[in-house]
Amino acid sequence: MATLRVPPDPAGRRPAAAELWRALTGWSSRLVSGLHQTWRRSLQVRVVTITLVASSLLVGGFAYLIADKITNILVENAETDVLLRLQSGSDYSAKQLSLFSQPQEAQLQDTIDGTVNYLAGGDPQQTSGVVVALTADNYTTIIKPRSSPDVDFQPLISRELRAAVAGGNVAHQIRTGRLTGEGRTKYLVYGSPVPTRFGQVELYYLVPLTRQEATAADARATVVATGVALVLLLGLLAALVTRLVVTPVRLAARTAQRLSAGLLDQRMAVNGEDDLALLAASFNQMATNLQRQILRLEEMSRLQRRFTSDVSHELRTPLTTVRMAADLIFAERDEFDPAVARSAELLQAELDRFEELLTDLLEISRFDAGFAMLDAEPTDLVPVVHRVADRLAGLAERVGVTIELDVPATPVIAEVDPRRVERVLRNLVGNAVEHGESKPVVITLGADDTAVAVTVRDHGVGLKPGEEKLVFNRFWRADPSRARQTGGTGLGLSISLEDARLHGGWLEAWGAPGQGAQFRLTLPARAGDRLTTSPLRLVPADAPLPFGGPRDGGRLAIGPGSGGALAIGPVPGADTERAEARS
Repeated sequence: MATLRVPPDPAGRRPAAAELWRALTGWSSRLVSGLHQTWRRSLQVRVVTITLVASSLLVGGFAYLIADKITNILVENAETDVLLRLQSGSDYSAKQLSLFSQPQEAQLQDTIDGTVNYLAGGDPQQTSGVVVALTADNYTTIIKPRSSPDVDFQPLISRELRAAVAGGNVAHQIRTGRLTGEGRTKYLVYGSPVPTRFGQVELYYLVPLTRQEATAADARATVVATGVALVLLLGLLAALVTRLVVTPVRLAARTAQRLSAGLLDQRMAVNGEDDLALLAASFNQMATNLQRQILRLEEMSRLQRRFTSDVSHELRTPLTTVRMAADLIFAERDEFDPAVARSAELLQAELDRFEELLTDLLEISRFDAGFAMLDAEPTDLVPVVHRVADRLAGLAERVGVTIELDVPATPVIAEVDPRRVERVLRNLVGNAVEHGESKPVVITLGADDTAVAVTVRDHGVGLKPGEEKLVFNRFWRADPSRARQTGGTGLGLSISLEDARLHGGWLEAWGAPGQGAQFRLTLPARAGDRLTTSPLRLVPADAPLPFGGPRDGGRLAIGPGSGGALAIGPVPGADTERAEARS
């Protein structure tokens, strides 16, 4: 039975290689990211790393200088020794060769051979490594170059060295070559002229630097090993020192985190009397003072909430009695004197305002005590907006303001508490009408998949820089001298802000002097969801751009409103930074 062999598909190996490359790339990127994160988060790692790098550079520089100095000293010693031997050998060679006046004399070559052997140590076969050579370049056809031991030394003598020696100078070089079968070796080559009666002969000493190189290598290895040990010791010392300093700081950070989480009884351990102990003691004293201050403020806040709640409840009983009497007088005001009738009307209006103030105080006390509950249910916000506009139409007509609606023709359903949403919109529209300066007030309703939003835009006096945050403070008024038309209590926007937060939403304000103001209420479409963007833009389209910049990251698009009204919607993610800041 034959076996079918399928050759491997080269194209099939490419995906495997690509997968391996992606895996390696992903692993390297994760490693780099992890190292970068560790570098940023750990003070001890940074100190130890900087210490290691700095000490490595410093020790490496010193090691290089020391090793170079040792090498130079060894070479200088070798040069001095060779130079002494060269001078002695040159004198000896001159004496031996002074007996000959012609290079053709029979005993000259033997004398040269004997001189070379004597200078090399007497043994023509010595293997100490030092090569002594005599040569007469002008008479090479008559006098053969001779060295002991007998090797080809001429490749190690450069032309420059020959020219210097031929000129009557003592010269030297360091050359690398092979004279024996032991491999390439570095040689210190010294040359000196030897004067004779028939001309000049050249004497060369070729000294191997093997021992010096070995000694220098041992010195370098010792210096490097000592340097590595020193660097590691410095790194260990830096780690220990920084640990002594960083550990109390880490304990302080963890203790501060627990304190910020509400565990006010957390303290640091105080050990010794040094600066770190002083830091721990000071931290504990600060924590004790903060705990005492926080407990005192909590007690004052509790007493304040209880006082507000008790006063509001206790005033209900006399207010009810006064209300009954005032209603009776108000019903019979037509039979009274005009001045008394006017007083009855003023009494009725002030009682209404007083009752509204008590209601707002009770609501604020519920928010402060954390007892406010959200009764969310699927609600169509279109009728809610219409209902708010209808209820404030009379007030708008009295002050000469027109209320304009820009709402979708289809239902806008969201899980909200309709009573609280209507109260927020009533406060926003009432404020816009009061500050509208007889100019139109525009109410816009928008929605997307995750949120619903309502903006209330007026074209009145506007807000000064910084007042967009102050408007939500309790009893704050932009212009205390202005006469109020709605008889508000000064708590409306504060309660509206708490209502928006209870829904998990946003209530924001924008304004510019002379350009009016716009308030935006953004609520999640489903109760409990987290907001990231708003369907409507906070800064209106007709507002002047600061320095030509974009408005809240928004864009203009034809929205779902009736009549093709312009709805202002944000680019996805435009309000993400605001959402993260609130959370």
